[in-house]
Amino acid sequence: METFEIRHLNFRYPNGEKNALTDISMKIYTGQITLICGKSGSGKTTLLHRLKSCLAAKGMQSGEVLFSGMPLKQIPYAEQACRIGFVQQHPDDQLVTDKVFHELAFGLESLGYDQQKMRLRTAETASFFGISEWFRQDVESLSGGYKQLLNLASVVSMDPEVLILDEPTSQLDPVAATRFLAMIRKLNEELGLTIVLTEHRLEEVLGMADQLAILDEGNLIAFGETKKVIAQVNEESVLAMFPTSVRLFKAAGANGLPPLTINEGREWLKLQKIEQQTIQKEKCPPKGMPFLSLKECHFRYKKDGPEILDGLSIALRRGEIYGLVGANGSGKSTTLGVLSGIYQPYRGGIYLKGQKIKRLKSIKYGIAAVPQDPRCLFVGQTAEADLREMSVDESKLQKIIELLGIQSILKRHPYDLSGGEQQRLAIGKVLLANPSVLLLDEPTKGMDGEFKEVFGEILKKMTEHGISIFLVSHDIEFCASYADRCGLLFGGRIISENDTHLFFEENRFYTTATLRMCRGILPGIVNCEEAVKCIRK
Repeated sequence: METFEIRHLNFRYPNGEKNALTDISMKIYTGQITLICGKSGSGKTTLLHRLKSCLAAKGMQSGEVLFSGMPLKQIPYAEQACRIGFVQQHPDDQLVTDKVFHELAFGLESLGYDQQKMRLRTAETASFFGISEWFRQDVESLSGGYKQLLNLASVVSMDPEVLILDEPTSQLDPVAATRFLAMIRKLNEELGLTIVLTEHRLEEVLGMADQLAILDEGNLIAFGETKKVIAQVNEESVLAMFPTSVRLFKAAGANGLPPLTINEGREWLKLQKIEQQTIQKEKCPPKGMPFLSLKECHFRYKKDGPEILDGLSIALRRGEIYGLVGANGSGKSTTLGVLSGIYQPYRGGIYLKGQKIKRLKSIKYGIAAVPQDPRCLFVGQTAEADLREMSVDESKLQKIIELLGIQSILKRHPYDLSGGEQQRLAIGKVLLANPSVLLLDEPTKGMDGEFKEVFGEILKKMTEHGISIFLVSHDIEFCASYADRCGLLFGGRIISENDTHLFFEENRFYTTATLRMCRGILPGIVNCEEAVKCIRK
């Protein structure tokens, strides 16, 4: 039986030059997991929003969406709220109360549940999702990843028939993302929930999807059983979004159904007659003296609150890319806040070019930052207006626009853009400020695989001009490919730091999916590019 049936769906945003969705027809079956993927701006979020009327943007639509055999537009909003659960891309957009337990109960209260049933459902949900320890905390005190987990829990507490998720792991660290996806699978297997989700990080998601849909510029270019769909795909731009196991399978020119998980990839690799070879990674030359550094810094948000940074020492050198990884709530974004001058440590020193400074002023010292939610930087009615606020130099403006590939979004409102497009716009805006130091909080969130490669090369070119880049990221694969050095933050301090290749080789959990797949089979392989070269050789 179909939960959703989409018939020849077309949609265009107001003042849009072309359709955001064109002739989409597909069936989403009850009890299955359907994954929708594609490049940034391909229409994934737009399609998901058409599956719940209250979220569907205004515009010109033709075609039809059926839910359980009935036209969706005929189902009252209150009934949709109960039967169709939706977790949005930006966690803060969905949070409405001040306390965690209030948030869990809000949907139930809105649906008219009595007090006893609300207490029971809230307690069950909190236990299932492992949030009992922060059950009474302020919502605002939570990290982005915890807020996202809370959104999921509050939606599931309403007992929906279908769960729709828009990039659910984008703000989760690798370990938390694995736990999160295990919960999604458990909800599907044990409660029979129909799952529809979009995702860019496919290493963990692809293997659990029953159906796969691939969008490109609003067109459905492939749809069906996951392995069969991937077996038919050969375009490099599409393959760039898939995990290492698939890319190696395709690079080897293999036929048949590809491996989707790390375990399947390992078994396939063992059967290939590949000579044992060790990749000799060139050690990154020292980038010179630290440009911006923290020494023994301590920080807490409240005077009597817990230590967020507990003696943190970290240094960013001139012309290097430093990648900071760690669990949700470990203090990564707080570290970025101290480096940008937003927060002042109550103990410890901030050093610029080796000189201790009393208070860091980002504008004075050429430090620019892109926050975790890029929308914080937007003030214009169009993307172009936002960029022009930073510079009136036309040649410079056009250079940035071409560099980031955002020509097609200039006339659109920044809030109407996809997550990946918003990231690109925000990065373009700060680049126009000619920073000496660029601080990035989850810069690849919402970016497709193809543009990640372009973006990584952009960052490398920036370092050649002496710009120092400090990025906080859960995207382990991106850090492994483009960072010069990496550090692991735990308990408010750096517990491991090294040149990128050595850093990830030493780790077992905070390491790349490529290394986990190749460990013991292809020694010395850390990122997908190295593995592909090895296979082709």
